[in-house]
Amino acid sequence: MKRHAVTGAFGYSGRYIAQRLLDAGEEVITLTNSWQRPNPFGDRLTAHPFHFDEPEQLVETLRGVSVLYNTYWVRFNHRTFTHADAVRNTRTLFKAAKAAGVERIVHVSITNPSEDCSLEYFRAKERLEQKLLETGVSHAILRPAVLFGREDILINNIAWTLRRFPVFGVFGDGRYRLQPIHVDDLAALAVAQGACRENVILNAIGPETFTYRDLVRQIGEIIGCRRPIIGVPPMLGYLVGRIVGAFVHDVMITRDEIKGLMADLLHVDGKAPPTGTTRLTDWAREHADTLGRHYTSELARRRDRVTAYASN
Repeated sequence: MKRHAVTGAFGYSGRYIAQRLLDAGEEVITLTNSWQRPNPFGDRLTAHPFHFDEPEQLVETLRGVSVLYNTYWVRFNHRTFTHADAVRNTRTLFKAAKAAGVERIVHVSITNPSEDCSLEYFRAKERLEQKLLETGVSHAILRPAVLFGREDILINNIAWTLRRFPVFGVFGDGRYRLQPIHVDDLAALAVAQGACRENVILNAIGPETFTYRDLVRQIGEIIGCRRPIIGVPPMLGYLVGRIVGAFVHDVMITRDEIKGLMADLLHVDGKAPPTGTTRLTDWAREHADTLGRHYTSELARRRDRVTAYASN
């Protein structure tokens, strides 16, 4: 039995990774900013603050850990958190892991990260991959496109929009592609890579590829809310998202997310088989009665560090 550290085990993807490790009989701790959330694992898992501002304490927390699974990140820039903060904190985490003698780091990145990309999200993800390589610690870098699951945001909120509005607008022609992977398939891949020591970079993609327009159409059919799908100028779509976001007190979509979608950055070309096995369409049919019944707010999760994530 080895000791594993998972970031964000009371959140989304980190929770699924922790669950798989615990089911395998491993010892697990979590590093989190939300140690006051309910612990779904009881006394099988202990929570520790990140201590990004106290690197020595972070080193002590990680001492004796064999594998670190890092899911820590922020989706967009906000007055209370930014990509720059996330990069700085993650670099501190990597340095602490090396100082503590961690044997391997499994790091969750994004498809198509690039230092040359005009979008800060993808530039920052590439920068972190390079910082991980510079540590010299054995590593696996997983690059998911879009995650889906009971606590997800994107797929749920597409369904929520379809349930409440008479039409659905896609940015431009909607022909840009996505390869969603189920969150538990990502967790299975992470745990499998935690048991290896070879340095690898893997695209974490599911078995289905959709255009954005077709993804919306299929979700609408599955939940019984077929709507006309119209192409709208990206700026108009963004403004509508801002208006809806004001009503739900959230950032529904950002300019960079729209640009990333339309640039096909959530799709990878190549002949490698998918790393996930769960089909989004099958999963959506299984959860059709509840999918999109309630809006899922990113900002609410960031502001409320006490309440557990709700399932869709």
